Amino acid sequence: MAVEQPEPDTRRNAANARTAISLAAVVCGMVGLAFASVPLYELFCRVTGFGGTTQVADSAPEMISDRRITVRFNADVSPKLPWDFKPEETSVELRVGEPGLAFYVATNEAVRPTTGTANFNVTPDKAGIYFSKVQCFCFEEQELKPGESMRMGVSFFVDPALLDDPGMADVETITLSYTFFRDLDDLAREEEETASVADYQTTTAAN
Repeated sequence: MAVEQPEPDTRRNAANARTAISLAAVVCGMVGLAFASVPLYELFCRVTGFGGTTQVADSAPEMISDRRITVRFNADVSPKLPWDFKPEETSVELRVGEPGLAFYVATNEAVRPTTGTANFNVTPDKAGIYFSKVQCFCFEEQELKPGESMRMGVSFFVDPALLDDPGMADVETITLSYTFFRDLDDLAREEEETASVADYQTTTAAN
């Protein structure tokens, strides 16, 4: 008995359908990766200390070693944020496992309220996995009025697990750096206000 063969158009349509389904699956996968990439990258950095990413802890450890580490404090500000930002102390010497507390001060030098957010890292990069913060002002929006100053604290410790890592034997100093960036919505509002004033002045001059 002869078997009926599908028409060429039918075969072509079936192939096109399979291709469309495959492409849709690829697109969905790419979208999923795009949404997942940031938290996955943050998790990777937190677990490995990659790029000087520090750790987060609920409290300091009970063990305190005799080994001492100097922690230096650095502060930077994006050019788009009109703030003066600096640490109250440039450095502190602590024993490994000992709780530390440092303060930074930010002052808004603009004539309007401005909002900024800080991120951070430590150097050398390999120290990131052993530098733990108990409390921090990072990643939180800070709004300052014109001329207003704010004192912000960070509590931390150097994890005693560092003592078991031969690669950390040469580390005597760890630098904790914070950089404040302008909030994008705040910057957009200022740019809109500036553009509106410029348009008004241009219109007034033309009249």
